[in-house]
Amino acid sequence: MKELFAILIGAMFVENFVLSKFLGICPFLGVSKKTSTAVGMSGAVVFVLVLSQAATWLINEYLLVPNNLEYLQTIAFILAIAALVQLVETVLKKLIPSLYKALGVYLPLITTNCAVLGSALLFVERDYTFVQAVVFGFAAGLGFTMALILFSGIRERLEACDIPEAFKGMPITLIAASLVSVTFVGFAGLIIP
Repeated sequence: MKELFAILIGAMFVENFVLSKFLGICPFLGVSKKTSTAVGMSGAVVFVLVLSQAATWLINEYLLVPNNLEYLQTIAFILAIAALVQLVETVLKKLIPSLYKALGVYLPLITTNCAVLGSALLFVERDYTFVQAVVFGFAAGLGFTMALILFSGIRERLEACDIPEAFKGMPITLIAASLVSVTFVGFAGLIIP
């Protein structure tokens, strides 16, 4: 149990994909203009991360490793992730069309979101069990959610600020993102007994 808690805290704060590893920056910058859209995207990413961790662990453990096909991990994992994203896209299109339209092109980009593929490759590298891999995926999704919602709140506040013309738009967004990520560097010294 202690090990799962360490994985949970580590993936959310110490190894936050967006703010510490700088993975998944495209949806982070693209969908963070409104908190409502950020929440929707976060839910989709958490869902895909948890399911993809489970699916890729099973594919790796029962198909690739027994047949000495580990060299196909990246391709197999991308195919599994793409299938899961298509499932999420279909469900959102049918059940929540407003969120589907708000996410736009960023929803299919979850397929190529390096945070999703990165988490799948990391559990293999770390030799996680099935439960550890799923907890890692869930925690990585929570970390992504935390970063995205935190940053969307900052961006909404920036809209109301008087910013010099040269810094409007992407420059102030990147400055704010760098300041938020600097705060997460402090978690790198966190030691969980």
